[in-house]
Amino acid sequence: MSEAGRQASHEHETAITPRWRAWLRPALVAAIAIVLNIIAYLMIPPDLASRLGALGYLGIFLITLISNATIVVPIPYFGLVAALSPGLSMVGVGLAGALGSVIGESVSFFVGRSGRGVVEQTRFYRWVQRQLEHPWRAFVVLFALSAPPNPAFDVAGITAGAMGLPYWIFLGAVFLARLVRFGAIALFGGAT
Repeated sequence: MSEAGRQASHEHETAITPRWRAWLRPALVAAIAIVLNIIAYLMIPPDLASRLGALGYLGIFLITLISNATIVVPIPYFGLVAALSPGLSMVGVGLAGALGSVIGESVSFFVGRSGRGVVEQTRFYRWVQRQLEHPWRAFVVLFALSAPPNPAFDVAGITAGAMGLPYWIFLGAVFLARLVRFGAIALFGGAT
């Protein structure tokens, strides 16, 4: 193989490798988050679930509020919400979980609004920033990023705040997405 052929082959390999590696870290983080949630679900002390279960929807609201108020450090709470769901209404669990979750996620929004540079300038950050420049796309992107369990959503919340996105767009998109999320968790947990 000629020198030019080897160089072209090497350039092609290096162009493909970064794209593959760019998806590796988020995939590993997502896998770790899922495993941690399963482990947390299996380790829930029965007395904790029964004590929080006595609070009903308020317990679900408080759990999701506290768990989502942390920035970047995911706290596994899906299993606990699922364990509290039996005997409760799926709609009630969805509403309580979504409300607590969106209020908790507002912390990242207001950290961004404060103007502190807490997010590294990654490709994902720049992509989110471009999407949030348009209100209708901002709503769709925030909804899509916050419905599934996604540790990278904090970056979107911080970016939304830093860019001055109206709070009502953030609140509406995240609340509706979390209704979907907690409805599914309640269904999985045996809510009626």
